[in-house]
Formats: sequence, structure tokens, C-alpha cells
Amino acid sequence: MGMSSEKVFDSDIKNPAALLEEFFSKHEYLSPEEKEAVSQAWTLLVTKAGDRVRECGKPYYLHPLRVANILAESKLDSPTLVAAILHTILDFNVTEEELKNQFGENVCNIILTVNKILNLPINTKTMHQSDAIRNMLFAMCDDARIILITLADRLDRIRNIKNFTAADQHMIASAVIEIWAPLADRLGMQAEKNEFEDLSLKYTNPAVFQQIKAIVSQKKDERSSYLEKAVNSIYKSADKMGMKIEIQSRAKHFYSIYQKMRKRNKEAGELFDLLALRILCNTPAECYTLVGIVHGLWKPLDGRFKDYIAMPKANGYQSLHTTVMCEGKPLEIQIRTHDMHNMAEHGIASHWLYKKGSSRELIEEDRLAIYNKLQQFKDSLTEGNNFETLKNELLGDEIYVFTPKGDVKKLPMGATAIDFAYSIHSAIGEKIIAAKADGKIIPLSKALQNTQIIEVITNPQAHPTEAQLKLVKTSKAHQKIHSWLMANDPTFSERLALKAEEAAAAQGIEGTVGTAGTGGTHFSRVKKSRPKKGKQEITEQKPRKKCGILVQGERRVLYNIAQCCHPEYPDLIAGYVTRTKGVSIHRADCLIYQRIPQKEERSVEVAWDDGHDQQ
Repeated sequence: MGMSSEKVFDSDIKNPAALLEEFFSKHEYLSPEEKEAVSQAWTLLVTKAGDRVRECGKPYYLHPLRVANILAESKLDSPTLVAAILHTILDFNVTEEELKNQFGENVCNIILTVNKILNLPINTKTMHQSDAIRNMLFAMCDDARIILITLADRLDRIRNIKNFTAADQHMIASAVIEIWAPLADRLGMQAEKNEFEDLSLKYTNPAVFQQIKAIVSQKKDERSSYLEKAVNSIYKSADKMGMKIEIQSRAKHFYSIYQKMRKRNKEAGELFDLLALRILCNTPAECYTLVGIVHGLWKPLDGRFKDYIAMPKANGYQSLHTTVMCEGKPLEIQIRTHDMHNMAEHGIASHWLYKKGSSRELIEEDRLAIYNKLQQFKDSLTEGNNFETLKNELLGDEIYVFTPKGDVKKLPMGATAIDFAYSIHSAIGEKIIAAKADGKIIPLSKALQNTQIIEVITNPQAHPTEAQLKLVKTSKAHQKIHSWLMANDPTFSERLALKAEEAAAAQGIEGTVGTAGTGGTHFSRVKKSRPKKGKQEITEQKPRKKCGILVQGERRVLYNIAQCCHPEYPDLIAGYVTRTKGVSIHRADCLIYQRIPQKEERSVEVAWDDGHDQQ
């Protein structure tokens, strides 16, 4: 995919038939049946959109065709292209029924979900953000093609971003860096990730972008002769060994240069390693031979050799990386097979690479760990907001550790032996008391390191603790420990509520002290007022009338007074049904109560039992 907002089609954009013809001539892999399906979708879109234009003045139907074109470059199947062409068709009052009847349930569901994702309130600075990403993950679990269409839509949008207002440009570009580029990276779609990053840099930091562009083009001639010499040396040596290789020389993409500038606090002109060579060969064995050749030609830099063939990244990326000193300048070299390169460039999309007649076998299951992961997220999202853990898992770095039997476990950076134990089995996680890394006992709080061999020591009497909850980094461990504590530690939820209360008190919200219970438990409110100058602080104890609670008019219903807000007569109160402890009674203005999920469905009518009919 070229980085450009230039026109994709040469045909007259006001001539839909010519546009479709050109689209087919670009993508000859489509069979007659598939072309038919794509034509039907195009006809529906063009008919509905009519003369409608977008803000930029171009026909409405052009953007969906460009999105389909991005996907067809990865030779995706026709249902994906149909859904891409129709991904905004709901703007035209087309019903789900019509879509199902004409294109089948599968395509209809993809369109509906893509719409849901694209309409999320993605505003990177607000709380909506986390909900947006969470809902997006939910949506993505059902069918990988949903993500591919969404990413293609965002890519086309940022390629054509100059048609938006400056404020919108900044917002789109920020969302790209926060969400879409990391997502493309996570799915191993390197070409898309690089383009997302470069284009967003162009709009979030135009001055730096122009500066890097100038330096990169200014040194072009100097660079090309330097690279040419290096390339020829490698070709010569490979030839002697009888190896057929292909070498691509390239300048780093702009965003990675920008990251280097920031990390090392240097101007782009002072960075030498803006250059990289990529050597493509046929087999993994040849990759290792080539590293030997390269290290024989130039001295490798210490600590810069990485073997992602033996230890692939989570997104399936495989390659050997090394940096050598060539004519006094560091030169980065990547070595990989053609297959690895295809996977590295297009990631998840390369799983759809066209296989004639077998649209069923379009995914190789074992390469789709990321989808299984998303599926687990779906199951693990409980009411607790362990969203932070999720985001870190989805977008953070991983480490790989081994079981004593040699099985590889992939965990997020910072994960502990407790996370490791839960990744093997919940029963092991619950009973862990100690752990060894490479044969030495380590604290359970210690972050595991890449490639350690981890051994878990358990005790049948052990059980999860609140301290462990604070240590773990994976959503599975967090959720399992949280569930165990909710079920087996009666004071756990009260402590959570107390913490919330203290946090509220720290922000100057009035708090209470007292003990929970039923009916007539005594409470005393401690009202802290800031002392006026020269006055002592007063703690005022207020006697309270003993009062029970009526739940929907009934006296004999189990209830408990919430620890977070300690309602007392005659406060306005509200109640909702908890899973284990009957009805929880809160002050009606309690912040904790306001935030309870599904509050509406679980609320019940409550009132003070003071002999009057009141509330």
C-alpha cells in the first residue's frame, strides 16, 4: 500500500460503471461468481447514494470502493469486499432484512459490527475511550474480517485526511496512534502500521515530519551509493554459497526515526541508523547462514542481534535482526524468508491470501492466537473494570517463559509467577505459595524475565489473597482471584467499598464511620468541617433514630447497609439486589451506587420503616 492520498482510480469518478471495471482489472484473482457478488453490492450502493457527495465534494460511493481496494490488495475473499463496499450502507435506510436476503447473514453481521465500531465515540482523552476500545474488542471477536475492514476504513480516512478541518485532523491522527496503529501492529500488519504512524505524525507534528522528510531526501544520493556497496558485497557472498536471495534497501519509516530522535534526544541529522537492508531468502536455514555471512563482512554491534525466528513475536512476526558497523556507520539488517516477509507485511490479512475453491480454509487456526485471545477477553470481562489490564495485554509487550517440560507460555511484560501459574491452570494459580526461576526461588512479586524456566510450588492449604490481586498483570489471574475473594472472603467487598469511601473522603466528600449490619445497627456520622482560622476542628456526633428498612413494602427481607455511604434515617435511600447479600441500601446520591452496572434492572423500592409511609 503506497503512502498517498492521491487518487486510487484513473476512471472518471462520476462514472460508477467505469470505476467498477477498473477495480476488477486491478484484481484479477476474483472468480466470475465473486465479481457478480461485488457488482451487486456496488449497484446497491450507487443506487442508494445517488448524487450524494461527501464534505470533500467527491461522490459518496468513492470511499467504500477505495476501502474495498485496500483489502483486495491483500487478495481478500468476496464476502469481505462486499461488506467493505456496503460498510456505510446503513446511512441510506437499508434494512438488515434486505441485506440478509441479498448478501447472506454473515455479510450482514460484518456490516452491522463495522458500523458499531466506526461509530464509537473515539475521543482519546476521555473515559469514553476505554469503553470504545472495550466494545471494539467485543465486536472484533466474532470475525477477523471485521477488523480488517475497520483498519482499511481508517487507513483510507487518514490518507484523505486533508479534506477534514484542522481539529478533526488532529483527532483522527491521535486516534490512529492510540488505537489503530497498535492494533495493526498486534495483527502483524507492518505495512499498514508504518503507514498509519507516518501519516499520523504528519498531522500531529507537521514540523518534525517535514524536517525528517527533508533530511531523508537530502542524504538520498550519499545513502544510495553506501547501500549499493553493502548490497553488492552480500549478493557476492551469497552467490558463492549458491543461495538465491533478494535484497531490499530502504530508509526507516518516518515515525520510527521520530521515536529514535525522542529516545536519544538527537536531531534526525545526527542519527546514522536511518538505513536498513532486508534480505529475503527461501528457508529458515538460509536465514542463519546469511547472518554468518553478514557478520563475516562487518563487525556486529553488541546486543543488537535478535532472533524472532526461534522466538516469534505474539503477532506471528518472524525475522532475524542484526546491526553491523559498515564504513563507520551502523547498518540495520533484517533477514527472513519470503513467507515470513508476507506474514510480516500483511499479518492477519495474509491468512486470507486467496486459495481457489476453498474459501472455508481461509484461516490457519494456529496462527490466530490473537483471535483466541480476543475470544477469552469476551469471557473474562466481568463487572470489575479490569480494562487497564486488558489494554496492557492487548497493546503492551510480551515475554516468553517456559514450563519445566519446555512448553512456552506467553505473558505480558511485568507478569509474575502468579500470572504464570494461572496461565497453566486456575487450580494451580489458587494453590501457589512459591516459585523458582531457572532453579532459584524468586519472590512472587518479582516480574518474570524472558526465556526463564518457571517452576511453581503449591500447597493444598493455600488460597488466593488480596495481596496477590495487586501483583498480577493478566486479566485471567485478576478475574479468578477477584471472583475467589468475592465468593470466599466476606469482608473483601466491604473493604473495596471502604477504599472507595476513603478515596471520596480524600476529595472532600463527607464520610461516615460505623459497622454494617441489619436493621438497628448504630451508626454515628463523623462530619469533618475545615476549621476556620483560630478555631479547633470539631467532630460532631449526631444521635440517630433506630430504623429498619422496608423492601417493596415488606419488613422481613434480608438487606445490608452499604459501607460506602452509610445511609441513615431520614436520608433519601435507594436499594438494589446484590448477588449474595440480599438488598444493598445506599444513599440515593451515593457515587458508588450511581456507578453500579445494570443498576436499573436490579433496583428495588426501599423506604425507612419508621411507622410512616415515607421515602
